[in-house]
Amino acid sequence: MKKLIPPMLFLICIISMIVIKSLVVFKEIIPQPFNYLGIVPVVIGALMMMVVSKIFNKVNTEIHTFRKPRRLVTDGLFKISRNPIYLGFAIMLVGVWVLLGTLLPVIGCLVFVVIANLWYIPYEERMMEQTFGSEYLTYKTKVRRWL
Repeated sequence: MKKLIPPMLFLICIISMIVIKSLVVFKEIIPQPFNYLGIVPVVIGALMMMVVSKIFNKVNTEIHTFRKPRRLVTDGLFKISRNPIYLGFAIMLVGVWVLLGTLLPVIGCLVFVVIANLWYIPYEERMMEQTFGSEYLTYKTKVRRWL
């Protein structure tokens, strides 16, 4: 599972959502042009991830899920979410779902959130606890996992 990094899972989820919409004819729940509102969460999620990536580069810490972090980041978006990158991916997937306009592609959103919540985030939290100890545990009590 360490080879399946979150951006790859994100892409797999998007592709799956598009395939589901293409293969399974299902009633449209968000008709055109209202489905174009999905662009808003896609942009918001992408901006969130770009901001976090910039912060990680600035403080010279690791963004890769399976590599040891060099610094605990608690500023910016990390004041409202311990996982703003996963939140950004999830928001973008919701945007893609809205753009697709049918119900079944929501499965891609759910798959990403479940895997992130059950695999990636617990792995990262263990690593953060081992690396930063009580500093991370204190931070963890102050900021929620998602929002």
